[in-house]
Amino acid sequence: MAKSRGPGSPGGRHRSLAGTRESLAEPGADELSSLGSDSEVNGGGPEERRVDKFGFIVGSRSAEGPLEEVPLEVLRQRESKWLDMLNNWDKWMAKKHKKIRLRCQKGIPPSLRGRAWQYLSGSKVKLEQNIGKFDELDLLAGDPKWLDVIERDLHRQFPFHEMFVSRGGHGQQDLFRVLKAYTLYRPEEGYCQAQAPIAAVLLMHMPAEQAFWCLVQICEKYLPGYYSEKLEAIQLDGQILFSLLHKVSPVAYKHLSKQKIDPILYMTEWFMCAFSRTLPWSSVLRVWDMFFCEGVKIIFRVGLVLLKHTLGSSDKLKSCQGQYETMERLRALSPKIMQETFLVQEVIELPVTERQIEREHLIQLKKWRETHGELQCKSPPRLHGAKAISEAEPPPRKALEPVPSIIVSPGPAPVPKARKSKEKSREKSPASPANGPGAEGHGAPSSAQELLHPQVSPHHQSKESLSSRESEDTYL
Repeated sequence: MAKSRGPGSPGGRHRSLAGTRESLAEPGADELSSLGSDSEVNGGGPEERRVDKFGFIVGSRSAEGPLEEVPLEVLRQRESKWLDMLNNWDKWMAKKHKKIRLRCQKGIPPSLRGRAWQYLSGSKVKLEQNIGKFDELDLLAGDPKWLDVIERDLHRQFPFHEMFVSRGGHGQQDLFRVLKAYTLYRPEEGYCQAQAPIAAVLLMHMPAEQAFWCLVQICEKYLPGYYSEKLEAIQLDGQILFSLLHKVSPVAYKHLSKQKIDPILYMTEWFMCAFSRTLPWSSVLRVWDMFFCEGVKIIFRVGLVLLKHTLGSSDKLKSCQGQYETMERLRALSPKIMQETFLVQEVIELPVTERQIEREHLIQLKKWRETHGELQCKSPPRLHGAKAISEAEPPPRKALEPVPSIIVSPGPAPVPKARKSKEKSREKSPASPANGPGAEGHGAPSSAQELLHPQVSPHHQSKESLSSRESEDTYL
């Protein structure tokens, strides 16, 4: 069944994407029109609809409460710095990557977030290398077995956001185009339900074509294998997360081990949807800013922070003695630990590195082969963030365009160096016939001024002017 490709454990234990915001399998969800959901919001019609700064309808479950606003002057300064980085991206990525990382941790300015995500993920380069490819895929019909599932999932993606509130509106249409294009671009993978919220978040920040290539980079570079049929990659990462938890919070690790709760039961939606259906929206955006810059280690860190602060002390465990109570606690996380400022600071300070993740990956991969055999999905290696992607896929260098040279009118022919030296030796020797009246007729310069300052050839002049012009361009 195509529907079974949603997040969940393998072997018939697939569960629906049930997040803290809205469930993809709510009772009556298929019958509920996105437009009809307005009746739940303030009891008013579309003309009375008010939205928050992120585009969510005020009064809905997805709308944000009071937010910590960045002062306008600080925001303008950040925008100016980001514009300078984006306009000189290759230089910054090559020499000042640490500065980019620090600025992503502070948060990308909302006005530049979509553009920055494209640069960080390498999707801008990918689009430039595949001009017209999305339009070509967009015109194709697509595989009916995927189209039916995609259509049923459209109105479930952020139904209280102004882009997706109307059934058949431009947001849902673009979401359909992006997801259909991916099934044609990677027919061996097809469509997975968890790709829909990822694509929807991207569409909130960029046009459909750019969102498509950004989705490609997430699926192929950041989270390879996550959306394949057997979900092998997400199972491996579940074991990696659990092993890292032993170091980060032994209390939480011991409790989950005692309750025999498999990581796949609580981390699947977190990781496959990159927390887009779990955290408050301001926290989602901050996590994604860091994720695009630093890669999957941010997803691991967020998961570890949530587990540590939910199950990491004996006081917290008093109210979740059994398996059911523990799972309910993980499904209804405390708003305090998901709050933007608290969560981001905890994530930044948590000492979990790419090296630790890769070392643990090798350990878990060896265990997998011993119990399950070789992986059936041969995904490309995971790239840890913008720097790794930039080094693996450097942007194409533009060929130097010819610069017009200054054309100089031809003057008297220059004196060859060999002849100059002969003339000088003759001048020094008093017996030399070159000092006689016939010297001028032997090709010597007509005056000492010409000898001291010979004419420069037009060819030599062109090279000088070209190099000086290039130096000027470099300076500018």
